[in-house]
Amino acid sequence: MARARKEVGTNMKKLLYILLLALMATGLTGCYSHRVIGYLQEPTKHNKLPKYDSVPYEPYRIRVNDEIIYRLLTLDQTISKTLSANNSAAGQYANSYRVYSDGTIDLPFLPPIHVAGLTEQEAQDTLRAAFRTIIPDADVKVALFNKYFSVIGDARAGRYYIYKEKMNIFQALAMTGDVMNSGDRRHIRIIRPHDNGEEPEVLEFDIRTNTIIDSKYYYIYPNDVIYVARTKDSFYKVPTYTGFLGLITSSVALLTSVLNYVAYLYK
Repeated sequence: MARARKEVGTNMKKLLYILLLALMATGLTGCYSHRVIGYLQEPTKHNKLPKYDSVPYEPYRIRVNDEIIYRLLTLDQTISKTLSANNSAAGQYANSYRVYSDGTIDLPFLPPIHVAGLTEQEAQDTLRAAFRTIIPDADVKVALFNKYFSVIGDARAGRYYIYKEKMNIFQALAMTGDVMNSGDRRHIRIIRPHDNGEEPEVLEFDIRTNTIIDSKYYYIYPNDVIYVARTKDSFYKVPTYTGFLGLITSSVALLTSVLNYVAYLYK
């Protein structure tokens, strides 16, 4: 009987060691490494990251259904208040004006003005020239009202304001609090709409490579939708090594309790 109990105890110890080694192997392969989630990695033959070509930056061009806001400046306060009646007391921009399907906007006391396909600066120059036909000293400040991008998926979903020209993908994701560890950084997608009923363009890229800088995937434009998919193996991974150690500790404690109970039954 004593020999049998000894053999049971020995076998249980071997089983405990085997289970512990298996758990450690599983945990080590289930942690998020820098190679998986790190940014600005240099492409090598080992990590097989893609290499993207640099392309010149193209400023955003106004599209149908965009909304334009403007502020009229003139020494004639009566005219300024009349034409910009919707301005606030603080002198902010007037209410927005939608770009119609023919590419024009309607402003007070002016014929329709075509702005689709223009940059903000070109639209500003166009509106200034139009207003100066009735107000010689007119100056105009123009901005795009719907200057937003959206984020969905494994990041903090929401709509965010583009606060500067040439906002890049890293600045955009930083506004969301970064991509979650479970987010698939290898296949980030940007859905970019087009005019005239064309299908939206879907740009897919690996954000981990350092060659993304100045590539066609680098800059964010108004109306972009950034989609971050969840990795297929995220269910089996732990967020940090601290979490992994906690998993090991709790698992060993559970296994020890079970084996001690089994040993008690064989007494």
